[in-house]
Amino acid sequence: MSCQLNEGNFLRQFRDAESREISKLSAAQFMQVWEHYDEDGNGFIEGVELDGFLKEFVSSVNPDGTTSSQVSDKELAELKESFMEAYDDNKDGKIEIRELAQLLPMEENFLLLFRFDNPLDSSVEFMKIWKMYDTDHSGFIEADELKNFLRDILKGASKSQEVTEDTLIEYTDTMLNVFDTNKDGKLQLSEMAKLLPVKENFLTRQIFKGSTNITKEDIESVFSLYDRDNSGTIENEELSGFLKDLLSLAKKDYDSSDLTEFEDTIMKGCDSNKDGKISRKELTMILIALSEQS
Repeated sequence: MSCQLNEGNFLRQFRDAESREISKLSAAQFMQVWEHYDEDGNGFIEGVELDGFLKEFVSSVNPDGTTSSQVSDKELAELKESFMEAYDDNKDGKIEIRELAQLLPMEENFLLLFRFDNPLDSSVEFMKIWKMYDTDHSGFIEADELKNFLRDILKGASKSQEVTEDTLIEYTDTMLNVFDTNKDGKLQLSEMAKLLPVKENFLTRQIFKGSTNITKEDIESVFSLYDRDNSGTIENEELSGFLKDLLSLAKKDYDSSDLTEFEDTIMKGCDSNKDGKISRKELTMILIALSEQS
């Protein structure tokens, strides 16, 4: 059995007429490709979307638009396995926008935006960046703040080429179009977390699910991940990062007010000495509770 290719191949328009290579995409063109294949707008190309993208990626080499090129189910499975091995960095079986950015040729400066500390070591680093650019302390990264963030990325990554204000505005609009899922013109915590993902939410590991016994080594691994300054307590951005990871287990979409409310609830129940920090003993209580609820 073979999968018949769609005559209206969307990617074919971006291939050079002679070389058949995909031409370097502008920010706007990349956005068109992303929106075309992320049909449900959930921030991933997955399932039938991914199958459709891969089939069109291969068949778009054919310049005449005919359907003579077919991809069998076996060939598609092999192609998908090779493709995901190369580009699915976090091995979740889906393609995120920054993963697609590594595949398609793009204008250099726009591509650099997807390579900033990719991904972050932990949510502690994320919260430090969040607080640095949320300059008005509104609990959101608004358009001007996002533009400043993107400007700083490009300054650090491309010292030889100055980015114009118009280009920065275009990049900011594109990023908002991609990551501002509720379309309020700014990024809340969960939206910014997609732009700046962490390598792994350690709290999703199997050891914290069900009745598995949590060892002293497990506790120490989590504690050292968040206690970045080795002070012996989890506090400030360390605490915010830990609670962000904990909150994301329960809520897909969340903002700063959700995090504040969540922090009040957790600390009221677990901060036994009321110092506004989390000790090893208090962390143990939280992780045991997490395991029992999973």
